[in-house]
Amino acid sequence: MFSRSKLNTLNLEKDVALSDSSLLNRMARGDKASFDALFFRHYDRVYGLLFRLVGDRAEAEDLTQEAFLKLYSRAASARPVAFDENVGAWLYRVAMNLGYNAIRSRKRLWQRNVILLPTDEPGVESEVGRREERAAVRMTLSRLPERQALLLVLRQMNFSYSECAAICEVAPSSIGTLLARAAKGFRREYKIVTGRKGEEE
Repeated sequence: MFSRSKLNTLNLEKDVALSDSSLLNRMARGDKASFDALFFRHYDRVYGLLFRLVGDRAEAEDLTQEAFLKLYSRAASARPVAFDENVGAWLYRVAMNLGYNAIRSRKRLWQRNVILLPTDEPGVESEVGRREERAAVRMTLSRLPERQALLLVLRQMNFSYSECAAICEVAPSSIGTLLARAAKGFRREYKIVTGRKGEEE
């Protein structure tokens, strides 16, 4: 639906200085160029977050489009002043929920899907191991509370503590503690997912 190539042809110089909320308010009044500017400004990070969650480029693109559609619908249905918040943070929360739902919906399939490939092919065993590890990481994230999963993914993407705090709507001073708790929860759940329950933490 949205084409990034088209965005490159837009004259967005006047929009660069505008805040996200200003662009959103203009968008709510019918200014399509403001939506294009928001899309161009946030696409890479929203897509990056979703790709890390779902591990599939096409699915991540579809979910990214869906996140921006939700933004468009939200702006179209609300009065401009009703959406006076951090637009980027809102988008990342929506994207996380979409990605979280996607990996949850694959849970049963993942549990049944055992990769059976001949082990005599060069490199097959290590490639199967990498696929299984990536799948286990995604399954582990789906077992965590959403905020913990979101924090771990955001930090893996090098979001700052202040950005993480804004997206998760918590105090910046609490991010270190929340991340430590999330990491501990991840290690515990990863052992369960990979069948290593008996190992000590």
